[in-house]
Amino acid sequence: MPNDPKLEPMSASFDITSLSGANVKYTSIPDKMYNVRDTFGLDLDWQVPGYVHDHPNVPDVDPTYKFDPTTTQAILAGFSYNRRVMIQGFHGTGKSSHIEQVAARLKWPCVRINLDSHVSRLDLIGKDVITLREGKQITEYRQGLLPWALQNPVALVFDEYDAGRPDVMFVIQRVLETEGRLTLLDQNMVIRPHPAFRLFATANTIGLGDTSGLYHGTHQINQGQMDRWNIVTKLNYLSPDHEIAVVLAKVPALNTDTGRKDVAAMVQMANLTRAGFKAGDLSTVMSPRTVIAWAENMLIFGDRDQAFRVSFMNRCDDPEWPALNEYYQRCFGVEVV
Repeated sequence: MPNDPKLEPMSASFDITSLSGANVKYTSIPDKMYNVRDTFGLDLDWQVPGYVHDHPNVPDVDPTYKFDPTTTQAILAGFSYNRRVMIQGFHGTGKSSHIEQVAARLKWPCVRINLDSHVSRLDLIGKDVITLREGKQITEYRQGLLPWALQNPVALVFDEYDAGRPDVMFVIQRVLETEGRLTLLDQNMVIRPHPAFRLFATANTIGLGDTSGLYHGTHQINQGQMDRWNIVTKLNYLSPDHEIAVVLAKVPALNTDTGRKDVAAMVQMANLTRAGFKAGDLSTVMSPRTVIAWAENMLIFGDRDQAFRVSFMNRCDDPEWPALNEYYQRCFGVEVV
């Protein structure tokens, strides 16, 4: 087939250098290349497409955000090469926020859908609704979020992907293919994806069900569907130095000599709870999100011990408190119980 853009207006790949957005504020196709080293601070000689201007639904940039190199590289591959990317990992590690912050810096619209058990097929695809028009009740079709996203330059993120209902998951299956068209049977319509449509997902498990006991409500995922995800990356707990940097970036008031010592001990405490969970001594773990909440609550209450109790300890079962007390004493030299 000749390389005539008019013959393939909806091709999944595109050359942004042939596009011009000089006369319009918004373009439906990415119109700028971003240097990964300059934009994300990663040691990669990549250029990734994005937009010059802000669009509706572009997330706000968090200037303090710390990117995980491996996860960020996988997300950037998804944006650059139209790969379907799933991020799996423990709670509170920043899976969804990673996607949002990459999209924010590329000025790429991003919409998140939480696949809880109440999200139905009709919610995603669309349904007939009764509306009042000129004093008369009429029935009209209202498009769901999936067809809308598929037709627009949107990065669609399915959060809690492993908690989705089976009938909903099969709706998604066809869209997982790069050129996957969505067929709306009720409307006799076939929707072809926009060239700048991107699809991501986050999950706590890897599709084989919950083996840890932490994530009730998750399901096994059809392996035929898992096979359609082009890139699957893991984002679990960070290295201590990286986690300390994340906490200090989120709570800059603690970026003092004393504050840095406290944060280092807090991260050490978090790692002890994770080791205790693996050993079977604890039934829950401290996530990076919990450590940040602990640091913020310490500033609110003015008391590190009280902040620990309300941030994490009160979530644990009473028989686990002696183990927590031992961990706390190792990190801070005092008892918390």
